[in-house]
Amino acid sequence: MAERARLDLPKEQRRGILPRIEVEDDAVGRISEGIARFLGTPRFIVYLTAFCAVWLVWNVWGPESLHFDSASNGFTALTLVLSLQASYAAPLILLAQNRQTDRDRVSSEQDRQQAARNLADTEYLAREMAALRLALGETATRDFVRGELRNLLEELSARDGADDDEPPAKSST
Repeated sequence: MAERARLDLPKEQRRGILPRIEVEDDAVGRISEGIARFLGTPRFIVYLTAFCAVWLVWNVWGPESLHFDSASNGFTALTLVLSLQASYAAPLILLAQNRQTDRDRVSSEQDRQQAARNLADTEYLAREMAALRLALGETATRDFVRGELRNLLEELSARDGADDDEPPAKSST
């Protein structure tokens, strides 16, 4: 009886005829972002326009024996080349957008964490300032001490003035 395959275990990998190419995801992402950035530039549009113009001019007005794309067939080869370029450009642009979305997500999370830390710091400082205000309310301030000293000086000068009006007391020795 043949041995049954277990469904609770992953299938063993088979070696293929061609060797498996190991590519770092980040390297592919960086390359795709570079290509996507270039595809979004005016320079690319100018290059593509010049390429198409040269293609069309060569196949319309160039030497008849060297034409490789017929105008009577609607420039089929040019259409295929542009379709191939678009079919490669679209996934590269989507990959670059996904990587940018991931970076934006990480950046917004870091911003959120920084805002939370700033809020916590602000609340801590507000509590500390409130505690200082309460402590200062119980502490004698400079103005309070000056006012008390003035009152004492006025009382002393009033006593000195009252003592000057009375004759000195005689001592009995």
